[in-house]
Amino acid sequence: MNTTRTLIAAAIATVGTAAHAVDLKAGEWDIAIGGIVNAYYTHTSCSGSQAVGGAALATKGLGCGGTDGRTVIGNGLLPNALTTTAKTRQEGLDISATLMIGAAVASGDAISNNNNNVDVRQGFVTFGNADMGTVKLGRDYGLFGSSAILGDMTLLGAGAPVAATQRNRVTLGHIGSGYTYLGTYGQIAYSLPTSGGFSATVALMSPVDAGTAIGRNEPQLQALATARFGGGKAWLGVKRQKFEGTGGAASFTMNAAEVGASFSAGALGFAANVQSGKGLGVLTDGDSGNRKQTNVLLQATWQATAKTKFGLNWGESRLKDGAATDLRSNTNVTAGLYYGLTRSVTLVAELSRTTSKPVTGEQARMNGFALGGIVFF
Repeated sequence: MNTTRTLIAAAIATVGTAAHAVDLKAGEWDIAIGGIVNAYYTHTSCSGSQAVGGAALATKGLGCGGTDGRTVIGNGLLPNALTTTAKTRQEGLDISATLMIGAAVASGDAISNNNNNVDVRQGFVTFGNADMGTVKLGRDYGLFGSSAILGDMTLLGAGAPVAATQRNRVTLGHIGSGYTYLGTYGQIAYSLPTSGGFSATVALMSPVDAGTAIGRNEPQLQALATARFGGGKAWLGVKRQKFEGTGGAASFTMNAAEVGASFSAGALGFAANVQSGKGLGVLTDGDSGNRKQTNVLLQATWQATAKTKFGLNWGESRLKDGAATDLRSNTNVTAGLYYGLTRSVTLVAELSRTTSKPVTGEQARMNGFALGGIVFF
């Protein structure tokens, strides 16, 4: 079902290449093994005011990893990943099990860190058929924000090459500057049978914590509906969770909605997504407390040749209220070149500018570039 597509599959679809997974037959099970490996040389330089609190991406603390400039050779927005999927059909039901294990390229030293830093984002089973729909049980990506990040051209590259996250993990693309991360959750999800290009999924997610506020008694609720039409698609998503304050912290409820669309016209492609709500979080659920927030992502791409794509996108995450030095907004603009060297290898070059503004005062700025490539197999 479309709503359980992995980031890997979406990235493959973005460039129109095909994964060449190893396909095996084990009794009544069909097993496919595939994945991605990527690495980018990135450099960031940070300037301007550092008096911006919260998840201010353009500050020296985050954007440049504690300095005024930082070079990293590491992952882009995607980790290195190995994905195994087993499928079968039993008693009229299509059954599938998926396990994804990831790892990062860059580390803070040459001895430890990523030698034992394993990133397990997916481990779930699905069962159903065309008549009853599909049930999913296990750990997988969230629904809310999935359409935004899957359609982001920087999924193949780096986007905002925030050094503090790229070392030992990944860059941020437009996470925190255009959309909130879709997250990975323990979940129980149900997808309606797809009909006439329309699909819908509703899911109960294991509640998450946000600093001193915890998710305790009620699951997080997410839902996503998608309508496909000639040349594009449109989507609508929602999510909700109660956070209970501890140690004197205030309780609050995260309520958020998003709407977006993407379409192509010949060699041109366009996409837009808007997220809005309270408690949404800059990087992840509830990380900015009960503040109101709006995220916007706009993108245009041009398939210049069969192998070459150019793209430009802009994103902003903007918060309301807050104290003087609290984060008001993160904004990122990225220009990218994506070249399909072969069916499996894509080379990437990106330039980006990220700004972080406080409620009052001067902004912080981060200039960055990324050069490298990604391989699908």
